[in-house]
Amino acid sequence: MADSLVVCEVDPELKEKLRKFRFRKETTNGAIIMKVDKDRQLVVMEEEFQNISPEELRNELPERQPRFIVYSYKWVHEDGRVSYPLCFIFSSPVGCKPEQQMMYAGSKNRLVQTAELTKVFEIRTTDDLTEAWLQEKLSFFR
Repeated sequence: MADSLVVCEVDPELKEKLRKFRFRKETTNGAIIMKVDKDRQLVVMEEEFQNISPEELRNELPERQPRFIVYSYKWVHEDGRVSYPLCFIFSSPVGCKPEQQMMYAGSKNRLVQTAELTKVFEIRTTDDLTEAWLQEKLSFFR
């Protein structure tokens, strides 16, 4: 079974984009949505967004296809402090083709390591991606 698991490489252009995104200076939310290019067996950038809320981001995700998201979130804490956690979100909706899910699941860890992220979350339906959900997940890292 393990022989059939396809682990996709990360596109070199995407690696550079993620590196720059990690050190971005903007003080707004930002996101990079990534997908697997099945033919090239590469994780590639699909789209980049600036100043996008979790709810707006949710509307950009396909309901029946997996996606990887790196999200820079402006979080204003209860005590007034502001932080900008960088989150990795794996959107793996129920109803995806099994081979597609396996390709994404098999490639997730390599992408997380490449992006050097520690805040890794998963959603099974795009409706889960809300500001309240994200803050609940991030509260674990205080």
